[in-house]
Amino acid sequence: MNLVESKRQFLEYLEIERGRSVKTIENYNHYLTIFFTYTKKTKPADITESLVREFRLWLNRQPGTKVGTRVEPMKRRTQNYYLIALRAFLKFLRKRGIPSLSPELIELAKVPERSLDLISPTELGRLMKAPDIKTQVGLRDKAILQLLFSTGLRVSELCNLSIDDVDLTRDEFSVRGKGDKIRVVFLSDEAKESVTHYLKGRKDMDDALFVQYGKKANAAKDLRLSPRAVQRLLKRCAAKAGITRKVTPHVIRHSFATDLLSNGADLRSVQALLGHAHIGTTQIYTHVTDKHLRDVHKKFHGKGSV
Repeated sequence: MNLVESKRQFLEYLEIERGRSVKTIENYNHYLTIFFTYTKKTKPADITESLVREFRLWLNRQPGTKVGTRVEPMKRRTQNYYLIALRAFLKFLRKRGIPSLSPELIELAKVPERSLDLISPTELGRLMKAPDIKTQVGLRDKAILQLLFSTGLRVSELCNLSIDDVDLTRDEFSVRGKGDKIRVVFLSDEAKESVTHYLKGRKDMDDALFVQYGKKANAAKDLRLSPRAVQRLLKRCAAKAGITRKVTPHVIRHSFATDLLSNGADLRSVQALLGHAHIGTTQIYTHVTDKHLRDVHKKFHGKGSV
């Protein structure tokens, strides 16, 4: 079996048996296609450790982010996406009994600890007040902001919600997240009130919880709001609130997590609420929410003679 046919079967396996999202499959296809194009190999058995090493050196020399007039090399984290896709592909080949490189021989590059894009509680308060609730668009935007902060939803999870998914007579509802996993999220009183007011003003019959408005909506076949549209509306609200730093749906998700941890929630509970598969992903929040360390510093620093 050649690499092209193997890749096709692998992508079908991801979609049908593993239940991966269309976006994930598109990304894996992109990364593997670039690997196959660079190496010019046609058979799984042709993939060797030295070949992968050559590819990694090539990736490390590719242009990445442009900073002013300077173009930085491709980030290690981005390089790892290619290796993760290749490793998953090699695991699939081994599962099917197709000879190739052992996936365990591919180690990911060490990357710097992730930094968090956070906004202050004051900025968050201004952001929540930014939408003009005298308009239906403003009511929708307010409901989106409150729901994001109340639940910690990913933007894709938010956009996939239908009206029937959210029972406003209760404080909780189930959401289908990454890997088709179901988790329970909880509604604050503010979120329930905002969503209720928004839905009362709806005139359409679309089943999506959040819909688009304006000229584009009149010509659209599907009124469901896209993740890109949510990102744009957050950018508008942030500008109106006088927040100069970048505000995205994921920033609100960060605020949700840090708010819980700062107020005493345990890491395992926050992991479950965020839908993280691994506790290590949730641990990125701990260094900004450790009140104990702040208290130690305040109590003991600078108390002696200088």
